Formats: sequence, structure tokens, C-alpha cells
Amino acid sequence: MRGLLTFLFMCAGSSAMAHPGHWADVAGHDHWVAGAAIGLAGIAAIWGVLKGKKEKEAAEAEEALEEENA
Repeated sequence: MRGLLTFLFMCAGSSAMAHPGHWADVAGHDHWVAGAAIGLAGIAAIWGVLKGKKEKEAAEAEEALEEENA
């Protein structure tokens, strides 16, 4: 158990704590590339949330219609 904990602490202590801009520097790009990627991911997430709300509202409307017709 002590060996496992030692190994885990060694891995945790050696991990890099850099912001995403430094990841792009490693790839040979500038900070704006990472910013653009993060921005696109954020837009995709917002789009997914909004799309999910619309689908939920449509399903609720269909259920209400079925209840009225029944």
C-alpha cells in the first residue's frame, strides 16, 4: 500500500500545471490556436445544451397534445 501511494504521489508531483496555451507551444503553435480550440469547444457545448432544451420542449409539447387528444 505504501508503495502504491508513493508511486501515485510521484506521478502527481511530476505532472505539468500549465494552462492550455502552453500545450499549443509544445505543438509548435502560438497561444491563439489553443484559445480558438477552447472557444470552439465552448460553442459546441452551448449548442448541445440549447439543442437538448429544444428537443425536451418538443417532447413535452407532444405529450401535452397526446393527453388532450386522449
